[in-house]
Amino acid sequence: MSRTETLVQKIIDGVQEKKGRDIVVADLTAIDDAICSYFIICEGNSPSHLEAIVKSVAEMADRDLHERPVALDGMRNAEWVAMDYVDVMVHCFLPEQRAYYNLENLWADAPLKLIPNLD
Repeated sequence: MSRTETLVQKIIDGVQEKKGRDIVVADLTAIDDAICSYFIICEGNSPSHLEAIVKSVAEMADRDLHERPVALDGMRNAEWVAMDYVDVMVHCFLPEQRAYYNLENLWADAPLKLIPNLD
């Protein structure tokens, strides 16, 4: 497993630890003009839930892989929080914002992997 694939798994673990839901991994590796290799999209049910998910992801990636996001945006409102790990972009949404922006369809030509909810 590559370092990027290991990071993807750590991010999924961090989301699941805080009961983030409806995780989708978009594999962008075969798309020439993609901004990164993977998008990970998930949702939480409130701004405080999104904050907990983001904190969990950041802690797991740092603790286990010494990876930190180069950018983190959206924590002020915590409706859509984006974490940039260069090769992996993490998008944590409230359900309404996720439906509105519909990132899964933006990369419709990428293979999507649905991660089962843990409950």
